[in-house]
Amino acid sequence: MGAASLSETVNLRASLLNQPTPVVSSGVHCARISYLVLNKRNIYPVNRNRKTCYSDGLQRKLRTTPLSRTGASRGTSADVLDDSDGDASGRSEVIGADEDEILATRNALAEARARQDAIEKERDLLLEELARSEAKQQEYVATIMRDKEVAIAELEAAKALFNQKLEQSVEEKFNLESKLVLAKQDALELAVQVEKLAEIAFQQATSHILEDAKLKVSAAETAAAEAAYQIEEQILHATEGTIFSIVQQSKIAIEKALAVAESAGDQSTKAMALFTDDMNPLDDILSVQSQNIKLQNDINNLESRLIVSSNEINRLQLELEQAHQRCSAFEHQVSEAEKAFFELQESSKKAALQQEEEVKSFLEKIKKDEVQKERAASKALKVELDAIKAAIEAAKETARFQDDAYMKRCEALERSLRASEAASKTWRQRAEIAEALLMNQRSPCEENESAFYVVNGGRLDFLMDEDSQKWKLLTDGPRRDIPDWMARSLSKFPKFPPRKTDVSEAEISKFMSLDLPKLDEVWSIAKEKPKEGDILVEHVLEKEVIEKKRKALERALQRKTIKWQRTPEEIKLEPGTGTGREIVFQGFNWESWRKRWYLELAAKAADLSRSGITAVWLPPPTESVAPQGYMPSDLYNLNSEYGSEEELKHCIVEMHNQDLLALGDVVLNHRCAHKQSPNGIWNIFGGKLAWGPEAIVCDDPNFQGHGNPSSGDIFHAAPNIDHSQDFVRRDIREWLNWLRNDIGFDGWRLDFVRGFAGEYVKEYIEASNPAFAIGEYWDSLAYEGGNLCYNQDAHRQRIVNWINATGGISSAFDVTTKGILHSALHNQYWRLIDPQGKPTGVMGWWPSRTVTFLENHDTGSTQGHWPFPRDKLTQGYAYILTHPGTPVIFYDHFYDFGLREIISELIESRTRAGIHCRSPVKIYHANNDGYVAQIGETLVLKLGYLDWNPFKEVHLDGSWDKFVDKGSDYQLWLRR
Repeated sequence: MGAASLSETVNLRASLLNQPTPVVSSGVHCARISYLVLNKRNIYPVNRNRKTCYSDGLQRKLRTTPLSRTGASRGTSADVLDDSDGDASGRSEVIGADEDEILATRNALAEARARQDAIEKERDLLLEELARSEAKQQEYVATIMRDKEVAIAELEAAKALFNQKLEQSVEEKFNLESKLVLAKQDALELAVQVEKLAEIAFQQATSHILEDAKLKVSAAETAAAEAAYQIEEQILHATEGTIFSIVQQSKIAIEKALAVAESAGDQSTKAMALFTDDMNPLDDILSVQSQNIKLQNDINNLESRLIVSSNEINRLQLELEQAHQRCSAFEHQVSEAEKAFFELQESSKKAALQQEEEVKSFLEKIKKDEVQKERAASKALKVELDAIKAAIEAAKETARFQDDAYMKRCEALERSLRASEAASKTWRQRAEIAEALLMNQRSPCEENESAFYVVNGGRLDFLMDEDSQKWKLLTDGPRRDIPDWMARSLSKFPKFPPRKTDVSEAEISKFMSLDLPKLDEVWSIAKEKPKEGDILVEHVLEKEVIEKKRKALERALQRKTIKWQRTPEEIKLEPGTGTGREIVFQGFNWESWRKRWYLELAAKAADLSRSGITAVWLPPPTESVAPQGYMPSDLYNLNSEYGSEEELKHCIVEMHNQDLLALGDVVLNHRCAHKQSPNGIWNIFGGKLAWGPEAIVCDDPNFQGHGNPSSGDIFHAAPNIDHSQDFVRRDIREWLNWLRNDIGFDGWRLDFVRGFAGEYVKEYIEASNPAFAIGEYWDSLAYEGGNLCYNQDAHRQRIVNWINATGGISSAFDVTTKGILHSALHNQYWRLIDPQGKPTGVMGWWPSRTVTFLENHDTGSTQGHWPFPRDKLTQGYAYILTHPGTPVIFYDHFYDFGLREIISELIESRTRAGIHCRSPVKIYHANNDGYVAQIGETLVLKLGYLDWNPFKEVHLDGSWDKFVDKGSDYQLWLRR
């Protein structure tokens, strides 16, 4: 046969063997063979540099081997031409094909036509896919342009912000320089004023000292002179009187002696006359002798008197000598005083010189401090300028990084565009290959390069030498994590390539997809529950129940052990402030009066005690005009909307049986009247305390009181009681003692204490001796432009002033901390630390008298005057239950909001750590991201998103175990 018959035979054999038709030419030469291998649903376009040799008109026999990837990668061809015998016998065998082979060839042709139809369908699908890829490419280009515009806008905004910050920094620099100049001038003026004041003070001090010394010396001199003059006068008067008396007595004695002598002379003359007249002279002689004896006696008496007077004169001389000695002593004292005065002058001079030197040194120190401050200010200014420069450089670097990132992003997007273009080009080539297959044409690129494409049920693998890495990145994604914004933008596009939709196509494919089970079908040990019918179901359930009971028993035993192991200092009560370890529970809300509340609350006493609560705040017990109890009328009538007096006593007994304190809510500021006065004003009180208008303050504008002016604010809804009246205070003291002793209350919650002075509260507490007392001193916080001010010192100072007015024997609600927590827990945790590093509420100044809370019947409940943010309640309780002060838990949060377990867990952590009202607080971090503080020695609290743990804190010693982990809300650690 000729060449034509040979070509037809080869075509038939090739079609029979599912092989493409090779090009056959006569003569000895080499030809490139390119064909497609069809195998069911797989198309293997093969382009290999192969040589088929024909020598002397002899055709080599074809040997077909199955095609595989491994064979292709190793360089083995799908078809190998084996050399056979080139004689005429081989050619005759080919020509002499039997009819069976022809029939098989026809069947193969029919099958090829069917496959051609399938290929046409696949071609249509490929064209649709090409159109979709082009649409995706356009959408991707639009996304790139939008991102580019957004990046340009962000860059412009960053530049504008940078320029604005630069202008602000320049303005701040000028302001700082001007402030520095003003500070220098103020310092100089201050130094001059200090010098002048020092001179004036020195002169005044020295002049005062000298004048005082002179006055003291003159006073001593005058005192000594007066004493000497008085002594001399006394001595003179004494001597003159004595001498005068002696002279008088001597004169009298002499006159008597002269009179006796004259009488004796007369008698002698008479005797002589008688003698001369012959009278008997014996009697006269005897009388004269007796008179002489009497005269001798008188002389002896005079001598004795002279002796006595001489003794008296000697005594007076001794006194005079003593007076002289005293005068000399006074003179010595005067000389000593003069010496002391001179010494005082010398010491004052030395002190003045020393004070002058101290003033000079102080001035020098001030000058040095000013120089140091000036240097520090200049240094701080330099540091700030360096910081501004660094910020500018950082901004520039950030802008450069943004530009680089933007350029890289653009380059990546360009690479992605090129990759998508290459992908679309590849799809076009694939369509052209399929079309060439249908048209029995060769691929246009087979002459220039080698390519190997595998199409498998819609999955396309590109193994290309140059762009393999690009396609790997396109299919697998980048090696680093994709940002969320990019992931969201990429999620709009379906993953490439699409999944198979034809079930029959998937069934006949060699490359079956891996069908993974769904998540809810996967068995998990952690989530596996015992099924009904299992043998071990009852045992497993019993084990769970036993485990729960064991944990509950452990907690109860631990709480009981902690409770009974308290030291005497821990259970010692202070008047009005308790042990310092109280945890108060507000046992009512604004709507509790609608039920028989005392009975309902009494049933919860055991549960409250198990949860770690130590005191329960009960609602106002007295009869009231308003059902909530805050408009009392008859104070001794305890049948209120919450229940009867007997039910109240029963509730208090139940609290005491569970070791809970019962705190009564007493309203002392105002009271509602029972009757009207003759002029129609409600100011006549009834009941046991039948007061009149004299019990009402006179400056209450609505009730015409006759008492004294109010010592606080006016509550306009009811008559304000005048606590300055003795009978009012006496009646209130008796009433509080009746509530303590007869009803059983342990302490007080004092309503609206702003209405009367704290000194009256002190009197009432001292009279009733409560275990705990809380005052409701409600005041508004400081706001500026609708925003809460950072500095709330004035607000907490007012509360501290009221506590101080009570003598420190009453606590007060920390309204400051509540207001600050409203804003601080919204990523403003920096509000929780003051400039001194302490908590910013009353807790930071007087923690032992602080009662912290989040909500009460006024702020929350159905009133909602100032509700705490609902989503921040757990963080708020984590703060107040781990910090000093006495925390209060609101009824609604514990029983209605589902926070019972969380609050109980926080109470347990407080008990384990031994936190009390005076526990110290050391704040480590307080910024926008979070808050970290150590309370006491064994507990650490973290609030917010701050990435922190005890091992990262260099100032925190010891080993710490995480006790509670609520993620970004709060975390607690206890010291091991």
